[in-house]
Formats: sequence, structure tokens, C-alpha cells
Amino acid sequence: MTTPTNDPAIIAEELIVLDADLGESKDAVIERLSELLAAAGRASDAGPLREAALAREAQSATGLPGGIAIPHCRAEAVTSASLGFARLNPKVDFGAPDGPADLVFLIAAPAGAGSAHMKLLSSLARALVKPEFVTSLRNAPTAADVVALVDGVINPAATTKKSPAPVAAAAPVTPTATPEASAPKHIVAVTACPTGIAHTYMAADSLVAAGERAGVTVHVETQGSSGSTPLDPALIASAEAVIFATDVGVKGKERFAGKPVVSSGVKRAINEPDVMVTEALRAGNDPNAPRVSGTAADASGSSTGAGELGWGTRIRQILLTGVSYMIPFVAAGGLLIALGFLVGGYEISDTAKDIVVNNSLTALPDGGLRAYLGAVLFQIGSLSFSFLVPALAGYISYAIADRPGLAPGFTAGAVAVLVGAGFIGGLVGGLIAGFVALWISKWKIPALLRGLMPVVIIPLFATLIVGALMFLVLGKPLAAITSGLTNWLNGLTGTSIIILGIILGLMMCFDLGGPVNKAAYAFATAGLSVTDTASLRIMAAVMAAGMVPPLALALASALRPKIFTEAERENGKAAWFLGAAFISEGAIPFAAADPFRVIPSMMAGGALTGALIMATDVTLSAPHGGLIVFFAIGKFMWFFLSLVAGTLLSAFLVVVAKQFVKGKNAPTEDAIDPDLVHA
Repeated sequence: MTTPTNDPAIIAEELIVLDADLGESKDAVIERLSELLAAAGRASDAGPLREAALAREAQSATGLPGGIAIPHCRAEAVTSASLGFARLNPKVDFGAPDGPADLVFLIAAPAGAGSAHMKLLSSLARALVKPEFVTSLRNAPTAADVVALVDGVINPAATTKKSPAPVAAAAPVTPTATPEASAPKHIVAVTACPTGIAHTYMAADSLVAAGERAGVTVHVETQGSSGSTPLDPALIASAEAVIFATDVGVKGKERFAGKPVVSSGVKRAINEPDVMVTEALRAGNDPNAPRVSGTAADASGSSTGAGELGWGTRIRQILLTGVSYMIPFVAAGGLLIALGFLVGGYEISDTAKDIVVNNSLTALPDGGLRAYLGAVLFQIGSLSFSFLVPALAGYISYAIADRPGLAPGFTAGAVAVLVGAGFIGGLVGGLIAGFVALWISKWKIPALLRGLMPVVIIPLFATLIVGALMFLVLGKPLAAITSGLTNWLNGLTGTSIIILGIILGLMMCFDLGGPVNKAAYAFATAGLSVTDTASLRIMAAVMAAGMVPPLALALASALRPKIFTEAERENGKAAWFLGAAFISEGAIPFAAADPFRVIPSMMAGGALTGALIMATDVTLSAPHGGLIVFFAIGKFMWFFLSLVAGTLLSAFLVVVAKQFVKGKNAPTEDAIDPDLVHA
């Protein structure tokens, strides 16, 4: 078999096991296949490959109807694009709606895999929706026969007459073909999954096949890792309806503006393609069916039936978009401010602007050059930090109304800062700006003016409306709320402040970088712009609690290695550094594999740490960095002791839970069977 580069063939006999028992859980199967690929030199280390595959698995199950599973990932540890294959006996549950799987492909791609490799891997995914190919895999007597079968679909040009029962590759989707005037009705669709390797293309072929069964043509634009060819505008214009089967945002969604739409996650298009095609045809004949706005937040996530996503899901996505774009400003600005204090001293805040802007060396306090460098660092950080609220509001508005929402959103955030409404004002102003811009985008205006809508009309009127509302109506009430919240936080003492620390600790450890974690972190970083004592205590509690999970799991895996898998033990070594640097995501591989025993244990330690931080009046003026920013921590010894206490508690609890509480995904101490590597 030939490949696009000099890399080894994507699949080989040493990457295949037939009729094997690889364990009772999907975690065990993925671990064995990861070690199989590593043993064959396809990955530098099995551990990171396994964790990357399990992290993808945690996003959504990879089991498919018909007894198939395709766990897949991209990982730095993968040295060449590869396929590991197992025909299982007994079957293992991978979350498919119709039961466990006996055919499992582990698709492993390097982090920087090129489009040529991605096309080969997507060809396999598309072939798996063809019953004849699946049957051939089940009946293949040897590993060599499996290699030939797979070769026949990912590299059909190299298939020879010796290939047993070759299966033709799936017919490519041709989205740029223009329908003839007499052509029957057709539907357009977009498919996209987070990694863009497998589900994207399987969903596309499933929809095409369902369309053939329904007597309608389905043209699909696959927005995956192997690139995509945009649908021809003529096809979109004449389509009956559009299907968005995506787990990520739709690129160029405005092209489908006005079309009846059916939205879902990508797996629904694989599991229920006929239902989705029927829903799309029905929507095309229903004048009241949901339609693509062209500027609304991207379609993604779970289906809510035949229409758009539910408002609860959309609002959560919108707010998280704003927070995610805000955090880089907070991290960069906050750390630079902290470095400015370290270099120039805390008093540098009073003279930094005069020193930097006016080059006023006479304003330098004692310290000369060191004070000047501290002033520069502090002023750069302050400027970066000043974008916190405008960036939050601007990107909340962007998530609702796309690019036309940026100007009114940033303006709403700037007004919120000016009137003292702060973080809360940014949230409210961003939402108003986005929905006003979305409302204006639906105005019916003369055709001659439509080209001005996104660059002039929407930003102008939306900015005017939201600015007026913030100044004349909402500014003072929101400022009063912000001021009241600040005063309340400053007034917390004793039990009240400890309860707040417990709540923040629980939130930081609940989903380890997810929406709840981000909400607590955003609440803390927003308070840094106020720099009162209560806000600095909240920042300290949030960062210390967020450091607990990776440190606790690193400690537990070092002290009791036998209750963790080999991959978890390797991951535990890296978790020491990740925890010390306040990267909570270092605990995700452990939590994804065993959530019901790991997450409660981590939450208990995080709550203890948060409570102790609050009880001992520890403060923190930097938004990130962990122990690296020790110089920005007030009462560092109490910070360290609080962190140690939470880490010890979580480590103890997770060890007890793994030893005495039966979990769904029991760890295995056995390494891969040496005989299996050579099977």
C-alpha cells in the first residue's frame, strides 16, 4: 500500500488483533490498542495517545449502529497516521444505541497531520457505513485480509486482484455540482465534528444514502480535517432545506440565511439519517419552520428536534464564548501587573503612567532602572487588563450576531466600565448589543442598501441603541448592583466568607475546565479590576482550589500506583507540573476514565482548600500561574498549607474510593499481553 508520505502504511498486520478479549470496558480496549500502536512504533508513548482518545470519547461516545466503534484522536505522541483494529470477543459497549461493538478501529493521527492523511482516514470512516464492508471485516480470516480490505477503501488505486472481496470506496460527495433545471428537489447539509476525522464523513455519507432512499438528492459540505469544498451558492439557493449535523460551529453559516433548518449533533446524522432527511423535507414545506438567521450563534451540540438549539444551550454557549475570549486579556494583563509589582514594588502603581507616558524620570522612586522596568510592565498589564469587560461584552455580542455585533458589544463594555457597572454591566450590555444587532439584521431594506448592513447599518444603529440604553437606563442600576456586590464581599466575615470559599472550591473541581469551572474563574478574575481585599481573597481561593485535582491525582498515583493504569501513572507524573502551574485540565484524563470516583474526591479537597484560603485571609493579585506567581500571593505560607491540605484530602479520598467503591471503569494493573503484540 502507498501513502502520501514516506511514513509507514496507515494499517499493517502488527496493528490488528482478531477475535480477542481486550477487557470489559471501552477504556481497556482503547488502552490495549494504544499500547499496540506504541509497540509498533506508531506512537512515542501509549499513555498520551490513550488519554487523547479517552478525552475525545468523553465528548461523545464513538459507538455506531451495527456493532462498530471508532475511537479517534489527534495527539503529539502519534508519530504517523495509523489505524489499530480489533475484532472483539466478547463485545464491548462503546455507547452505540443498539448495543456493544465487536469491530473497533482506533484512528490515531499526529497533531499536525496533513490533509492527505486525513483524506485516507476519512475514507475508512465513510466505508464503515456500508454494510458489505462491515460484513467483510467480520468474515476476514486473517490480519492480512483485513489489511487488504482497508487498503481497498482508503487507497483504491493500489488495490489488486489478489485483494479478498474488495469493497469500493464511498462515492465522493460533490457539493459544487450545479443542479439542472429539471433536477428533482434536493437538500444541502453541513457536517462537522470536533476532531474532523471520522464522524464528519460518516454523517455525510449516511445523509446521502438516506436521501437516495427517500428519492431526494443530498449535497453535503464536510467541514473536516481533510479540508472542505464549499457548497455552490446555486445549490444552496435552490435547496428545499438545510441540515446542520455539527458538534462545532458552522463555518460560513450566513450563506444559508433564510433556509428552513434541521439542527443536531453529528451522531444523530449517523444514527437517524432517514429521520433527519424526512424532517428537512417537512421543514421545506412548512412556512413556519425554523430558519437560518445567518447571524445567529453557530449551530452545534445536541438536537432539539427538527429546529434550532434550545435557548438554554445557546445562552450558555454565548456566555462561554465571551468568557473564553476575555480570559487571555485577563491572564496577560494580570500576570504583567504582578510582574510589575515584583520588579518595581507595589508603590509603582501610583507613578507608572507618568513614568511611561511622559518619560518622567523624575517620577522614578528609589530603584532607578528597576523601577522604570516595573512601571513599563505594570502599565502594559494595566492596558491589557482594561480590555476585560469590553472583550467580554464584545464577544458575547459576536456569539449572537457574528461580526456586525462586535462594535456595539465592545462599545457596551466600554460604557459599562465608564459608568462603573463592571463585569455585570459587560454581561448585560453584551447580550443587549448582540440581540439588538440580530434584530436589526432582520430589517427589510432596499436591495441597494443590503451591502451596507453588516459594515454600517447594523453596527451604527446597534451601537446607538445599546449605548443609549446603558447610559440612560441601565448604567446606574447595574453600577449600584456592582457596588453592592463589592461591598457585600468586603463585608463578609467568619462563616459567610468560608462558605463562599467552599462554594468556589466545589465549582473549580466540578468539571475541571468546563462551564462551571469557567464561571468561578471568570467571577474571580472580574474582581481583580476592583483590587479590593475581598476580590483578591476570592482569586486566591479559586486558583488554589483549581490546583488541587492534578496535584492530588499525581500524589495518589505515586503513592498507590497499583490502583491506577499504566497510562494514568504516566499522566500522574506530568500532573505535578500542571497542578503547580494552575492547569486544572491535568486531571481530566483521570476524571474522564473514572468520573464517579474521581470528581467527588477532587471536589472535597477543593472545598477544603477554598475554605482555608478564606479563613486565613490569603490574597492573590495575579489571575494565573500557580506557584510561579508566589510573589503576588499575600500570606504565601497559608496559601501553601491550604493547598497541601486539600491535596492530601483528595488524594486520600480517591485512593479509598478506588479501593473500596466499585466503579464502572475498574482500573487494570496488567500491561498489554506480550503475545497480543505479535498476534
